[in-house]
Amino acid sequence: MTVKELSYKQLKNYCSDECTQFQTTADLKPLEGIIGQDRATKAIDFGLNIKKKGYNIFVSGISGTGRSSYIQLITNKKAEDKPISRDWVYVYNFKNPDNPLAIDLEAGNGKKFQKAVENTIVFIKKEMENTFTSKEYERKKGMIIKELNQESESIMNELNELAKEYGFTYTNTDRGLISVPLKEDGTAMKEEDFRDMEKEVYEKIQSKSNDLNLASIDLFKKLRDIQDEFREKVKELDTKEANKIVKLHIDKIKKAFKNEKVKKYLKEVQKDIVDNVDMFKSDDNKNNKNPFLAFQKKSSENFFERYQINLFIDNSDKSQAPVVFETNPTYNNLLGNIEYENEMGVLKTNFTKIKPGSLHGANGGYLIMNVRDLLENIYTWKGLMRSLQNDEIKIESMQSMMGYPVTSALKPEAIPLDIKVILIGDPRTYSILYSYDEQFPKLFKIRADFDIEMDRTKDNVLKMQSFIASHCEKENIRHFTREAVCKVVEHSSRIADSQKKLSSRFNQIVEILYEADAWAEQDGSDKIELKHIEKTIKEKIYRNNMYEEKTLEYFEDEIYLLDVEGEKIGEINGLAVVGTGEYSFGKPSKITVSTYRGKSGLINIEREARTSGKIHDKGVMIINGYLGYKYAQEKPLALSASIVFEQQYSGIDGDSASSTELYAIMSSLSGKPIKQSIAVTGSVNQRGMVQPIGGVNQKIEGFYKVCKIKGFNGEQGVIIPKQNVNDLMLKEEVIEAVKEGKFHIYAVGTIEEGIEILTGVQAGKKDDKGKYPKGTIHYLVDKKLHEYYRSIKQKNEDKKDVKKDK
Repeated sequence: MTVKELSYKQLKNYCSDECTQFQTTADLKPLEGIIGQDRATKAIDFGLNIKKKGYNIFVSGISGTGRSSYIQLITNKKAEDKPISRDWVYVYNFKNPDNPLAIDLEAGNGKKFQKAVENTIVFIKKEMENTFTSKEYERKKGMIIKELNQESESIMNELNELAKEYGFTYTNTDRGLISVPLKEDGTAMKEEDFRDMEKEVYEKIQSKSNDLNLASIDLFKKLRDIQDEFREKVKELDTKEANKIVKLHIDKIKKAFKNEKVKKYLKEVQKDIVDNVDMFKSDDNKNNKNPFLAFQKKSSENFFERYQINLFIDNSDKSQAPVVFETNPTYNNLLGNIEYENEMGVLKTNFTKIKPGSLHGANGGYLIMNVRDLLENIYTWKGLMRSLQNDEIKIESMQSMMGYPVTSALKPEAIPLDIKVILIGDPRTYSILYSYDEQFPKLFKIRADFDIEMDRTKDNVLKMQSFIASHCEKENIRHFTREAVCKVVEHSSRIADSQKKLSSRFNQIVEILYEADAWAEQDGSDKIELKHIEKTIKEKIYRNNMYEEKTLEYFEDEIYLLDVEGEKIGEINGLAVVGTGEYSFGKPSKITVSTYRGKSGLINIEREARTSGKIHDKGVMIINGYLGYKYAQEKPLALSASIVFEQQYSGIDGDSASSTELYAIMSSLSGKPIKQSIAVTGSVNQRGMVQPIGGVNQKIEGFYKVCKIKGFNGEQGVIIPKQNVNDLMLKEEVIEAVKEGKFHIYAVGTIEEGIEILTGVQAGKKDDKGKYPKGTIHYLVDKKLHEYYRSIKQKNEDKKDVKKDK
């Protein structure tokens, strides 16, 4: 079996013909939109265009893929074609003060309406003060009083005539009209007259007083009727005068704002002013310095608050539908709240303290939020879902939602909701919400998935060039030369770990652009060249690779034991990726295997020590399945084998070392040594097919660096799965070493191909009789397993014979 070594030309996809011919990015047209997210952009466009209920959008993807930037860009474009949202005001509810009324007006009219009403109240109050202190009003009121006095005097004469018959007379006091006994000379008695009065006389006077009270009931009723009639006439006069003033001003507002809700509200305002006309009359106490009148003054001020207009949503300065990006979606910030003020130690509120939330501000447009921020408070999430479900925004305190007693009884009228909500999150959050919140699939029917990579087509490369050009213009950084752009494109493929892909995690690309500009500035260059990009990547790695350098020092000092030359049985060099946040690197590890007679099967020492993950455990079980499939079709697998990653003390997970472990087992069973100059990565299935893995570039470079430290001998290299060939985007240093024959990279598709490279011995293939050729790896392994089986079988038979003898 011949395995072809990879050529240095296969180790990287250089950017050459893909880039158009240009001198610098100043020659290119800046990019509009986003690159390589066709699926997501189509979903978003459809979601923004459809008007049906429930078609809100969940934007799913990894941070840095341009989700937020694109959403803001496209929603602002869509908002330009939508009408400006209407203004909203809250007003006093004269019939039910605890339920303030919401009124919508055309954009910009809210502020005008507020000013018109509040100015009108001032004018009405001033005119009423003037009217009710005018001579004409005093003349009309005087005529009513004169008529009252005439009628009252007539009745008073009748009362006094009646009182004389009983020996009394009536007189006016601060306490009203009272009866006073008369002396024999016809004069009214005084207090001292009562002191010397005999008891019999006093009782006689008291008896006459009672009789007089009974006799004068009808006359007193007439007197009260006249007084009530006077009050009614004065009230009619006040109402007539007030109506003249109020109607004149209110009709002006009605003409200016042709809105049924406004008309209805103004009708209630007019009625309330007329009903409370006394509050609009001149305040005789306004210049009084008496501190005890402070409460009365405050009460008057509170009364006039009812005529204020709470300008809830003002769109007077808007030129398009609203686009709101809420970065702190707390309950109050999202759904609005009712504020309180401290008055004499008591918390009070009214309809003017109702404040809007982001839902109100974005009503008629678009609201964008990060779902993780939203889910920090479950009541905020519930409030949003309730609003979307009911198509209205209802303002209530979070305490009431939680079932706690609340100090405010205000229940503002709900405002109709017409909005498109866009949530930005990750796939896992979407999956959880879809599975566990039954309302979520009904209200967020559009999912827009942002990919982390895109095809490296010529069109996308051209767009990448334009993307760089647009950032140069927008962020005012130096322009890039063609060579520098090509290097950025290659680096994008390196991030994507693929020759055929480009990374769509644009934040990482943008970081390269910004940092390269900084290095160009230090270099005194007016443009960003290839050397600046190379410097940027090198320095970025240097800032993050301290742990890698420490690890390499351990290999150099032979604290970590690893052979890169010679041959050993049951020992092999495996490759793993170590992540340290932004930076990850490959770390070789020695894997050893011990095989012996027994029935325990494969013993994963990492699992026994509880340092391996589930996927690694699965890989070991797959190896066991391969051994059974390959060697135990005619006999039981009489094998015990222990596998361990030497000097590995942290956790191990993943199945990328399963082929490596299998090679070591086969070496141990066959007795054929493995070349220590070759490291291996790749997972395996139960049929012996080698499967692709992740981090192939880091793994190759990790072993290369160790070989460089220990010295090249021309034999070192790495075996990788053949499916990973297209993922190779290796550093120039490694490519040059392969070109010079110092380092080798092999791509295999089966275990047989790999074991032949590692041992130099044919793997072997069964003949027509089901036997492997002598001297091949499979033959030697199968032979060893037969020996283990016969040994165990013989041992069991000996035990049976001993029992029979007993």
